[in-house]
Amino acid sequence: MQALLYDIHGNLPALEAVLGDAEAKGAERWLLGGDYAAFGGWPAEVVARLRELDDAVWIRGNADRWLRDDSDVPTDSPVPAALDACREVLGATLVAELAGLPEQWRDGEQLFCHASPRNDMESFAAAGDDGADRRLLGTTEADRVVFGHTHIAFLRGGPDGVELVNPGSVGIPLDGDVRASYALIHDDGSVEHRRVRYDHEAAAEGVVTRFGGAPWTATFARRIRTARFD
Repeated sequence: MQALLYDIHGNLPALEAVLGDAEAKGAERWLLGGDYAAFGGWPAEVVARLRELDDAVWIRGNADRWLRDDSDVPTDSPVPAALDACREVLGATLVAELAGLPEQWRDGEQLFCHASPRNDMESFAAAGDDGADRRLLGTTEADRVVFGHTHIAFLRGGPDGVELVNPGSVGIPLDGDVRASYALIHDDGSVEHRRVRYDHEAAAEGVVTRFGGAPWTATFARRIRTARFD
């Protein structure tokens, strides 16, 4: 059984809860879908914990890329300051390793990416739109495409029978449900979405405490606390 862990964002309490749940369910393999360190209170600790996993495949998310190149990040957002703080904690070597991860991974007729096969920023919506789906899929040929980025879990059909799977976000769900979100691929190929309770209030406070109450921390603490973007 394979566990799909996306968008952890430096939230170690959420990660530990998900790992415990997945291992109890029998997960033995791990697909790590990007956005590992930035914006939470435990950037380096999350990466270190993930490195303890056997049989894990890592791919890069946009926030991992931003650690090296944040040229497409809006300068009027809290993200640049958050990235600076994360870089300082991780150090240059680890920043380079995360930014240098592969963008996609193919396993038979399954394609794993961060947002879509098109790039690491444009992603599929929970509601189907055939034209948008085809543009994001491009020339990709796969029976199943797994992605994250939007922090909203869903499974639906796409063009030409492709199955689109978003496991949701471990560290910062944005669907109003504060429980950590991930998914399992069972040995028969079926997908199971999972939600796991953890102390999200402590995780939110951990961002503020770790970075001394820097102005940017309030935004990400609120998102963890409310599971909403705004």
